[in-house]
Amino acid sequence: MRSTSPLMPQSDLHHELDQLMEAAGDAVFRLDQAGRIEHASLRALRLFGQGRPLGGIALSTLAVDGDQAHIEGAVAAASGAAQQSVVNVRLQAHGATPCFELRISHFTGSDGGAELLVVGRDISAQQATEAHLRHMATHDTLTDLPNRLLLSDRIRMVISHARRAGQDFSVATIGLDSFKKVNDGLGLPAGDAVLRMAAARLRKTLRDSDTLARVGGDEFVAVLPGTHTEAQIKLVTGRLLATLQAPFEIDHHTVYIGASIGVAIYPQHAEDEVRLVALADAAMSYAKETGKSRCVVYSERQSGPPLHDISLEAAMFRAVREGEFQLYYQPIVDTRSRQIQGFETLMRWKHPTLGMVPPARFIPIAEANGLINLLGAWALKAACVQLKQFEQVAKRALYISVNISPRQFRSDKFLDVLDDALAFSGLRGEQLVLEITEGTLMIDPAHAETILTRMAERRARIAIDDFGTGYSSLAYLKRFPISVLKVDRAFVKDLPASTKDAAICNAVLDIAKHLQLSVVAEGVETEEQLAFLEERGCQYIQGYLTGKPMTAPVAMAALKEDMYAAFLPQAAQSDKPRDAS
Repeated sequence: MRSTSPLMPQSDLHHELDQLMEAAGDAVFRLDQAGRIEHASLRALRLFGQGRPLGGIALSTLAVDGDQAHIEGAVAAASGAAQQSVVNVRLQAHGATPCFELRISHFTGSDGGAELLVVGRDISAQQATEAHLRHMATHDTLTDLPNRLLLSDRIRMVISHARRAGQDFSVATIGLDSFKKVNDGLGLPAGDAVLRMAAARLRKTLRDSDTLARVGGDEFVAVLPGTHTEAQIKLVTGRLLATLQAPFEIDHHTVYIGASIGVAIYPQHAEDEVRLVALADAAMSYAKETGKSRCVVYSERQSGPPLHDISLEAAMFRAVREGEFQLYYQPIVDTRSRQIQGFETLMRWKHPTLGMVPPARFIPIAEANGLINLLGAWALKAACVQLKQFEQVAKRALYISVNISPRQFRSDKFLDVLDDALAFSGLRGEQLVLEITEGTLMIDPAHAETILTRMAERRARIAIDDFGTGYSSLAYLKRFPISVLKVDRAFVKDLPASTKDAAICNAVLDIAKHLQLSVVAEGVETEEQLAFLEERGCQYIQGYLTGKPMTAPVAMAALKEDMYAAFLPQAAQSDKPRDAS
C-alpha cells in the first residue's frame, strides 16, 4: 500500500485505496477501529453480500458462530499494535463456509484517524489438500482404516484415559486365516477386495468408541476401551470371528477364510502401546499355531518363540565386535567307565551389564536376523581347533559335537564353512559330530538328504538332537545317513520311576541297536538314572551328574583327571541345576 500524504484530500486517498483493494486478495475490507466495514471489494460483495450492503456491519458477523470471537480478537490485536494480525476463519458465503486467511493491518488516514485494512485469501483448497495429506499419512490407502501411526496415537490416548478413570481395556490383533490362497488362486485384486470387505465387516461389528486399524498384510488391530473381563472379551471377539467366518463373494467366487485373534489386556499384560500390540500379536500367532479360527488371550504360559527384543538385537551385534560370545563344553561320558569321550559345544553370551544372557533369549534373535550364520561358523571352527588342544591334554582321541541351526543348515555356504573348519583345524571328519534337530530335517527332506549325504562324504557324523520331541518320523532313520541319536532330557528326568519314559527309552535304545546307531542320553542328573541307562545298554550320557557346561580351561583340567566326576569338589557335585543348555 502506498504511503499517505497530508496534501492529498481524504476522499482521493480512500478512492485510490479502494482501487488497490480490488487487486489485493480474494476479499478485501476497510474497517474502522471498532471492526465495522467501511468499504468492501467487489469480490467480497459478490461472496458475502448476498443482496445486502456490507457497510456499517461488523466484519465478525460474516463468520460462522464459532469463529466470530477469533475475528474480534484479531481486530482488537491489530488496532493496538504496529504488527499485522493473522487469523484463519470460516466465513458464510451463499450457503458454504469457505476457510479464509485474514491479514489485518493498522494504518493512519489523512485526517489522522486510525483504520484497518483486511486482506482475505481463500485457503479452502489448500486446507483440503493438507487435510488429505494428513489423512494419507495416518490411514491405510486400501481400506481407509487408521494405520500403525494413528493406531499408536489412539492407544496412547486410551491409556491416558484409562489411567485417569481406572478403566482397563484390551487390544486385539486379528489375522485372516488362509488369506494367501486368495492372492495365489484369484490374484491380488481379489485379495484387495477381500481385505476391503473384511475391514468393512469388522468396522460395522465394533462400537464407535473402538478403534480398528490395518497394520499390514492381512492383519488388523482393534482397541476396545472398557473391554477387559473374560465375558466381555469372549462376546466381542466372538462377533468378530463370526463376521469373518461368513463367505466372501468375489468375482463370482465364494471364498471362506476365517480369522484368528490374539488379545492383550491393559494393564495386566503391558502398560505401553508397543508391548500391548506385540503381546496381542504373539497371542494371535499362538492361536494360528494351535488350530486357527479362535481367540487366545495372552499368557506367559503359551509356548512359542519369545518376543523380538530390538535392544537386545543391537547389543548382539556389539557383542560380536567386542568378543562377548564364549564357547562352553559339556562332557559326553562313557556310561560304564565314566571316561570323557567328547564334548558338546554350547554358546554363551556374557553381557557387560546383563551378565550371562540365556541362549533361549539370543539364539532365536540370531536365527531371525541371520547373525546365527556368522556365530555358527565361528563356533564350528573354534570348537574344532579346541578339540586338538583337548586331545593334547588327554593324550587320546576325542570327538567334538556342534549344534547346527536350521538357518545354518539351509545356507548354501554351509558346506564351505564345514570344509574350512576341518581344513583349518586339521581335524578328521569322524571326530566331528554335527547335531541337527528333527524339525530342521523335515522342513525340506529332499534338500536335507542332499546336504547330509555330502556331510557324510566328509566323514562327519550326524546326530539327531532331542530325538523323539519333533516329527519323530522313523522313515528318516532309514533315509538319512545318521550316526547318533540323542535322547531328549524330557524322557530322562523322571527315570527310573516313570514307566512311560522307561518304555520310550527302551524303544529308542532297541531301534539304535538294530540300526547300529550310537545313543547319547541327555540330562542325566542322578546315579539311579545312570544305572538304568547303563543296564539297558546306553553307551553315552551327558548331564550334570558327570559334568556341567564349562570353559575350555576347566575342561582341560577335567581331562587331566581323566574322569570328571572324580575331579569335581564335593560342593560342586551337589550343585546340579536342571537347565544344562
